[in-house]
Amino acid sequence: MNCKTCKAALPILLLDPAAPQNSAARAHIAVCSACALELSSLHSTLDLLDTWQAPAISPYFDQKLAVRLREMQSAPAAGWFEQLRSRLLFNTGRQFRPMLAAAMVLVLIAGGGSIGIANFQHPHSVLASATVNDLQNFDKNEQALQQMDQLLQDNAPAGSSDLSLPRS
Repeated sequence: MNCKTCKAALPILLLDPAAPQNSAARAHIAVCSACALELSSLHSTLDLLDTWQAPAISPYFDQKLAVRLREMQSAPAAGWFEQLRSRLLFNTGRQFRPMLAAAMVLVLIAGGGSIGIANFQHPHSVLASATVNDLQNFDKNEQALQQMDQLLQDNAPAGSSDLSLPRS
């Protein structure tokens, strides 16, 4: 038995030490000091809980409780706004999760649909400015000049001088 399974068996060993399934746990506790310390800690906790005394209830507790219950029953019913307010203030929010999920789905569908319809009706075409066109043409010209230089260098005879085009 390892420490993990022994610690799982400690509550049974603590509450019913004579149980037959506790023999393996008792054998492990005899050799493992960490598990023995855990068992002794649990024993001391239970001993401490046995010494605790519950406080005495006040002699007029039942009468006071009955008076408060009658007051609550005779009070006028809260309006719908107060009921909604108390539900929002004193709840965990679990009942609103399905409604929140449905609202989020509707928002996503409406938003995605409107973007899709807007793009479907108006094709997205961007006209490049004159500056962008000039830069693209310059880049194409630069590539063409580089290709021409490479072709001239590849076709040049071995003894001739460099015939590449001067670039400005």
